[in-house]
Amino acid sequence: MSATGFDMEDDIRRAWTAPAELYRGDEPFAALREAVFARSWQFLGDTDPVRAPGHVEPVTLLPGLLDEPLLLARDGDDVLRCLSNVCTHRGNLLVESGGRCQALRCRYHGRRFGLDGRFLSMPEFDQAEGFPAESDHLPRVPFGLWGKLAFAALDPAQGFDELIGPLRERHAWLPLDQLTFEPTRSRDYLVKAHWALYVENYLEGFHIPFIHAGLARTLDYAGYSSELQRWSNLQLGVAAAGEEAFELPAASPDHGRRIAAYYWWLFPNTMVNVYPWGVSVNVVQPLAPDRTKVLFRSYVHDPARLDTGAGAGLDRVEREDESIVEAVHKGVRSRLYHRGRYSPTREQGVHHFHRLLAEALGA
Repeated sequence: MSATGFDMEDDIRRAWTAPAELYRGDEPFAALREAVFARSWQFLGDTDPVRAPGHVEPVTLLPGLLDEPLLLARDGDDVLRCLSNVCTHRGNLLVESGGRCQALRCRYHGRRFGLDGRFLSMPEFDQAEGFPAESDHLPRVPFGLWGKLAFAALDPAQGFDELIGPLRERHAWLPLDQLTFEPTRSRDYLVKAHWALYVENYLEGFHIPFIHAGLARTLDYAGYSSELQRWSNLQLGVAAAGEEAFELPAASPDHGRRIAAYYWWLFPNTMVNVYPWGVSVNVVQPLAPDRTKVLFRSYVHDPARLDTGAGAGLDRVEREDESIVEAVHKGVRSRLYHRGRYSPTREQGVHHFHRLLAEALGA
C-alpha cells in the first residue's frame, strides 16, 4: 500500500482484505486523516445546551485528529447554526465556555459577531481599505441533525441526508424528542490499536459467539444479518427466544420481527446502536496509528428497559472487544502477515468499509 491507496475487489467472493500496511506507520495514518476524516460527518453531541435562543456552546470536531474548534449558536430567531469558533482577525478562540449571550465578542481585540456569524464591528479599523469583506464573517460549517443529535463536516464527501437518510427512515417511529443524555452510562475507552481495526470488529457479528458469550445468549446468531447502504450499514440483531425485543409499530418495516438491537455504522467512525431503552452513540477517535479513543454516549427514553437484552452489559462487551482488537493490532504488524480473505456470508460490512476506504484514498 502507498499513501495513494490500495486495490479492492468489488466481489467479496474473490476479494482480499485491506493490506497490513494500512495499519502501520504515520504515512497511511496521515493519508486517512485528510482523505477520509477531513471529508466526513462527525458527531458533535446533543443540542440541549443550545435549546433556547441566545445560547452558544463551543465544540471540537474530532478531538485528537482534526481538532477543529467549532461553535453551536442559536440566534434570536431560533435558528441553530454551526460556525467556526476562530476569530477572523488574528485566529483567537472566540468562545471558550457555553452560555447565553447577545453577540460574540473576541476577548483579544474586541471584534464582534452576531450569533449568525456575521461580522458586526471592530475597533481601530476605520482606515482599513476594503473592510469588512466576506472573509471577515465567521465561516458557516455544514451541519445536520438527527433529533437532538448534532453532526458537522468541514468538506463533506456527501450530503448529510445521504448519510443519515437510511437510519432516519428506518426509525421514524423512534421518540427522539424523549431521548435524555445519561452521563452515568457514558464513558471513554482508550484502545491500544489502530482505529480501523476497531471499526472492522464492530462491522461483523462473526466474532460474537467466540468473544461475547453473554451477548451471544441474547441474540439469535442464525438470524443475524447485514444491510449495506452507500455510506452506512445496518446489522440487525434478532433476539433469542425469551430475550428482550422491540415492540415495533405497524409502520416499521421490521414489524412482526423480534429485533433485539439495530447496529448502525456511519462512515467512517460513528456507530449508532438503537436498543429498546434508547440510543448509544459510539465515536471512534483516532489518536495515532496505535492508539484510539472510543466514546460511548447513552441517550435513554425508557429507563425501565435498561440492563436487559442485547443493550445490557455494554461495558463488558466493550472490554471484550478491546482485548481482541489489541491482539489483532499486534498480529497485523507481523512481518509474516499481509492480507487475508473475507467470509462472504459474515463479513460483508468489513468488505464494504474497505471498499469505501480504498475509494476515498484513490479519489
